[in-house]
Amino acid sequence: MTKISSLCVYCGSRIPKDPSHSDAAKSLGKALAENDIRLVYGGGHVGLMGIIADATLDFGGQVTGIIPGHLHDIEVSHEKLTELHIVDSMHTRKEKMFQTSDAFAVLPGGLGTLDETFEMITWRQLRLHDKPIILVNYKNYWRPLLDLLDHMIKAGFVEKEALGYFTVVEQLEDIIPALIKAPDAEIKADTSKF
Repeated sequence: MTKISSLCVYCGSRIPKDPSHSDAAKSLGKALAENDIRLVYGGGHVGLMGIIADATLDFGGQVTGIIPGHLHDIEVSHEKLTELHIVDSMHTRKEKMFQTSDAFAVLPGGLGTLDETFEMITWRQLRLHDKPIILVNYKNYWRPLLDLLDHMIKAGFVEKEALGYFTVVEQLEDIIPALIKAPDAEIKADTSKF
């Protein structure tokens, strides 16, 4: 497998009620730095987003943040990143996050995290890319989502093959081993089709 050099992480912009989520995000930031994998994320300094960015930087890693101007203007952007790209829209943000990442990891989060995740899974279904997507079911957070997908498959609205578009892991320390096992991406993404 080709080495993953950048990982886009989708996660919550709020501090979770369970502090173990924050601790897990810190451990992922450390692991990214130690494995020389650049963090690509939404550019904020709040919630799990800020925690993972800070941890990656604290351990000497590289972080690229991509944030739309309207969020930057209300001072939620992280100002100490290796790179901060301010873009014109949420759509441009997602496209640039895609372009600058070799793979994706989905941590617990809210509606924005779901939006980003489903877009990447949908693009994969449409064969616009085949980059690895890792869904981190930490403390069973994504179990209701996985149950929903099973329901959609049983109802005939989703093909069973859709479950193969992403890999589910239970712990954050399982992300990097899952990336190592993932096959190389073969589809040359054409973002004009997005």
